[in-house]
Amino acid sequence: MDPCLYRTRITHLRRAPVHHYFEHHGYSWYVDVDRLPSMPRWLRPFARFDPDDHLEGTPGDTLRERVDAFLGAHGIELTGGRITALLQARVLGYVFNPVTLYWCHDADGVVRHVVMEMHNNRGGRHAYLLPPGPDGMSLAPKKLRVSPFNGADGHYLVRAPHPDEELDVTVSLHRHDEPAFVATVRGTRRAATLRAVLRLQFTAPLAPLMTAVDLRVQHLTLWLRRVPVVRDTGRVIESCPASTSLVTHAATSR
Repeated sequence: MDPCLYRTRITHLRRAPVHHYFEHHGYSWYVDVDRLPSMPRWLRPFARFDPDDHLEGTPGDTLRERVDAFLGAHGIELTGGRITALLQARVLGYVFNPVTLYWCHDADGVVRHVVMEMHNNRGGRHAYLLPPGPDGMSLAPKKLRVSPFNGADGHYLVRAPHPDEELDVTVSLHRHDEPAFVATVRGTRRAATLRAVLRLQFTAPLAPLMTAVDLRVQHLTLWLRRVPVVRDTGRVIESCPASTSLVTHAATSR
């Protein structure tokens, strides 16, 4: 499989305790983890793929080895099946991967499992194993606290069909059988040509950094709207002290 790009439109809809919506435009790479793109030397600063940015492992591991180790820890052996991933590359040394998705195929090319990896900006990460369910839907209990406005309670309902010409992923956080937060990632496939990569540096410059900045601005907006902050212990604080900077403390808006 040749690597490709998706010019993405990401939406976040918070339903509780206030209604808040925003959109962000960027791009993602869709790759075979056994054949990560190799850019010409002069272009590598704008598209570098480092296995250490993904999953747990030891220095020197390939991304394929990290995914296989994660699956092996859950008793799964793909027996050589292909693994494809939707992810962000490093741009000028910076990377921000709020969500990375891996589609794990068996030897016949059938998707057997989806792995959803989430990060927060304090170095925390957690990967969820999502066996494909009816209508492509999967359920997973939330484990990682990502946002200062949400604890680690609730569960994710994930719809992540294998990308084709169109990308259409939905991740919703549910509490008390109702969606408290819904995120979507949609985009159209395009070939990852040198011209396309260069064009994106002008139409979406410093994309990982701008994604992180946009999310922090949304956190500041939620704080100004007096959305309660939740401590790591799960305790809700009705108002955040003025000396607390959500711009440096926040992770992502889930």
